[in-house]
Parts: sequence; structure tokens; C-alpha cells
Amino acid sequence: MTEERRVRVLFDEAAIARRNEEIATAIAQTQPKNLLVVAILKGSFMFAADLMRALHRAGVQPQVEFMHLSSYREGTTSSGQVTILKDVESDVRDRDVVIVDDILESGRTLAFAKDLLTARGARVITCCLLEKPGHRAVGLNADLVGFTCPDLFVVGYGMDVAHSYRQLPFIGVVET
Repeated sequence: MTEERRVRVLFDEAAIARRNEEIATAIAQTQPKNLLVVAILKGSFMFAADLMRALHRAGVQPQVEFMHLSSYREGTTSSGQVTILKDVESDVRDRDVVIVDDILESGRTLAFAKDLLTARGARVITCCLLEKPGHRAVGLNADLVGFTCPDLFVVGYGMDVAHSYRQLPFIGVVET
């Protein structure tokens, strides 16, 4: 059993919900054709689910697939090496694809996914819930960003530290 620690809220449920609606509206305005949302597991699963519902409310009917990519493993910093743990099953050729990721920091994971799906013939839009400027290892900016995040290790809303805190309905920082 892990000890219970206090988590300080950075972005609350209401702010996240508002931003999801705004992002869905921006995607809908592009008038996507045969839209496929590709959620990068594990951290983006809550964001992707809420974004899919917001897209529905915005009049878009996307399909969804999942990629499980990892550069963190058990740690709190990127290893620098992206590994495919699960690939998409659908053919993405000639489809509009929105890649949904939890956080853009080094940029390696998102760049890897974007390059892979683009090489397979997809028209890619990148979407991240959070971005941490100043830590890019690659020259990539997301097309759509939920929030700019301070330089802290965040948890909640699908994001974890050593597989804990994913269930929180907000984004926060574990205080020691």
C-alpha cells in the first residue's frame, strides 16, 4: 500500500471541460473527412474520451484507435527512446487523423507518432492536453494545446507517477 499524499490542483475539472469543448470546436471547423482519433496510451485516455464526446457535441463523428508508445517506463524523465507497445489497427491512408497525447515535453513521442502516421498516408493534426515549453528535444509544436504547464511533474486526468493518480478528475502536482 502506498502512502497517501496531497495533490495540489493546477487545472480543475471545469477548466479541462471548457478547453475540451474549445478544442473539439477547432477540430470541427477543419471539416475533417473520415476522422480517426488516435489516442496515445496510457496518459491520454481520459482526455481522448472527453474529447471524443466533445467532438460528438460539435457534430463530428470520429472513429478511435489507440497507440501505446513509451519513452518513460517507470521513471519521471524521458529515456529518449520511443518504443511501440501497441500500434493502430486501422489503415490511416487518406484519412484525417488527430493524434491525442497527454503532454508535450521533449516532443519525441508526438514526433514519432506523427512521422509514423504521416508516412502511412494520414493527414495529421497533433493535439496535446498539456505542453511544457523549454524542454523540446525535437522541433515540434502541437497544432492544438489544452494548457501550457509549469515545469512540474503532473498527475491526474490519466497521467501518473509509477501507475498512481491516473483516476483524479483534475491535473495536479503531488506534494511531498
